Amino acid sequence: MSSAPAAELAEIVARRSYGRLVALLAARSGDIAGAEDALADAFAAALEHWPAGEVPANPEAWLLTTARRRQIDAARRARLRGEKAGEVIRQVEALAEEQAQTPAIPDERLRLMFTCAHPALDASVRAPLILQTILGFDAGAIASAFLVSPAAMSQRLVRAKLKIKQAAIPFRIPERDELPGRLDAVLEAVYAVFSEGWADPEGAQVRERNLSTEGIWLGRLLVSLLPDEPEVLGLLSLMLHAEARRGARRDCMGDYIPLEQQDTGLWNASLIEEAESLLATAGRIGRIGRYQLEAALQSAHAHRRICATTDWAAIATLYEALVLLTASPVAAINRAVALARLAGPQAGLVALDEVAIDKRIADYQPYWAARADLLARAARPEEARNAYSRAIGLESDPAIRRYLQGRLADLGE
Repeated sequence: MSSAPAAELAEIVARRSYGRLVALLAARSGDIAGAEDALADAFAAALEHWPAGEVPANPEAWLLTTARRRQIDAARRARLRGEKAGEVIRQVEALAEEQAQTPAIPDERLRLMFTCAHPALDASVRAPLILQTILGFDAGAIASAFLVSPAAMSQRLVRAKLKIKQAAIPFRIPERDELPGRLDAVLEAVYAVFSEGWADPEGAQVRERNLSTEGIWLGRLLVSLLPDEPEVLGLLSLMLHAEARRGARRDCMGDYIPLEQQDTGLWNASLIEEAESLLATAGRIGRIGRYQLEAALQSAHAHRRICATTDWAAIATLYEALVLLTASPVAAINRAVALARLAGPQAGLVALDEVAIDKRIADYQPYWAARADLLARAARPEEARNAYSRAIGLESDPAIRRYLQGRLADLGE
């Protein structure tokens, strides 16, 4: 086999199995950073050995075995330095015995996610830590999603992993009375997993491929464990509503289609019905939260397939509630767009001006795209051109970039 196919297979396995393998290795050793290092060595070994011979029948098991050996070697070196490593060796060897008895690799990701959401860790690092351990994303990519600098995010992640190891934070799903302090970070991370895949509707990026499916799978797992938690139900409803529109987001040429222009006949009715049922169940529990509000917003948009119009008044009210609940600049931007639909572009621009004081949105593409659209509708073409140019420069999706370029061209010279 040539090195190229082996490298491609290693990358596919890495993206598909990274979180499961890190979770299993870390759950036994209690050392997330050590598990990541061992798995990185295993992937490096795969790139070295697989091109020279046959790719193993079970690449995941090969990587797990190789990483486990690296963990044992690292623990023995630590013991020579006088560090306590005996328990790590025993736990990793127990993993080897389990693997020999049961070839299937168990999924420990949920336990790892709740470990990373432990209240002993700073709240600002919990969701980013889950993303890095479950997806293998680097600090730079995570920093961009959370609107902080890569250097600051890297330092936070290193400190958090060290604290989990030193404090011997247990790898387990918490008891019900422990959930309030940990569930929010897990939900935020699951939604981030889904959103990464949602941002790549064609499945063209290896890193993002199947992440929407993974996010929904994790959401369903959480619902099975916590069927009476309304925000868990709300999150799954939100993801299913979004996933239902996947087939309508691009035309046959791959060009972007905005939500308001999508053919509702292409929306997945069964996913929408399931999402609506989950949201109704959450509502009966009587504890409203962020994900229920976001799911309700998606439900309001989905109602267009029945009545052929969008209830912008309801959408503006829901965004107002979301802004009050979360103080999210993203929600505030969407509220401004909804207000513009009700009261005209100038009302929307006034609302956007209020958001502009938040420095985090200076390089946030949806802000500039929304501003450009409202400026164009307000007959302020020069300002609209500048805003469209800024949005185009910040957009990485070629289809959305083409759409914005088309809107810019429509303004003329």
